[in-house]
Amino acid sequence: MSPSLPYSASLMLAAGLLGTPSAPVAPIPLPHVADVVAHAAPPPSGTYWTPERMARALPIDLHGAMDRTVSAVRRVGAVAAGVLPPVAPPVRIPQAAIPAARSGPMRAAALPATTSGSRWPAGGQVTRTTGRVFLTMDGVDFVCSASAIRSANRDVVVTAGHCVKDGAGSWAENWTFVPGYDQGRQPYGAFPARRMFVAGPWSRRGDDDYDVGMVAVSAPYGRHLTDSVGGQEIGFDTARGQRTYGFGFPADPPYDGQRLLYCAGLVHGDPQRQTRDQGMRCDLTAGASGGPWLSGFDPATGRGLLTSVSSFKYSNDHRTMYGPYFGAAVRDLYRAAAGA
Repeated sequence: MSPSLPYSASLMLAAGLLGTPSAPVAPIPLPHVADVVAHAAPPPSGTYWTPERMARALPIDLHGAMDRTVSAVRRVGAVAAGVLPPVAPPVRIPQAAIPAARSGPMRAAALPATTSGSRWPAGGQVTRTTGRVFLTMDGVDFVCSASAIRSANRDVVVTAGHCVKDGAGSWAENWTFVPGYDQGRQPYGAFPARRMFVAGPWSRRGDDDYDVGMVAVSAPYGRHLTDSVGGQEIGFDTARGQRTYGFGFPADPPYDGQRLLYCAGLVHGDPQRQTRDQGMRCDLTAGASGGPWLSGFDPATGRGLLTSVSSFKYSNDHRTMYGPYFGAAVRDLYRAAAGA
């Protein structure tokens, strides 16, 4: 495995001569420097991801990176109703029983504007751009979700950081994106990773505010990824609290990872104040990690603005999925991946 390399954006500052010795000197703002860690990904062998191996891959859990203790939560302080109660450590594999997803044909105009877990029945671009990720981490095969996004190189996939690198631990191997996955079918083929990118805070300490991964994939069929399936637009520094649709392939019961499901509703801040993430009422289980969150979403076309990805749930709140806010750090990831 090749070593990780820091990707830094450096800017040259030119200082002008002062008009007079006594003229006040205005402070020059420091430039924003990208904190991105890149990794060259050797492709999996052509025979690695057999249908049998894909079927046996485990849904990657819905948490594990953060070590939040009760004492740390108590230091957060009080809220209007009083001191926050102790918070159990977050987990990525929820165990609570979750209602089964709705299914059946439905016109886009008739889709519920709020749902905590339903099968996506309306078609559109989201069915092509969203897919499953198959990867190996420390010798174990896993599955996640991800989305193709528009980019200059036409090859970028966005997912959760923990679907690319295990926090400060290992990088994923055999990483492969299957857009448009449906009940084992791979209508557009499989796209292996060639270069991976995560934010420095995720790579160094598994910081959930930065649980985002970008992957530049190869074009094994002679066509770039978004030439084949299209790509969602990505947004940064957008307004918080918007109505959002979250998509993915949950694989823990009662789901089986074979169909595209979604949640929809207004997002809100983290009431436990441990992250800057936003939360959404969502019953999707492990395997949905990395699935796209789309605001300004049009159910008729299946297009929206990708503003987050499914990241984690708290162990004492299995009904809420959290996703990181896309700000400057995620913009840096995008620029690095789009230029790869």
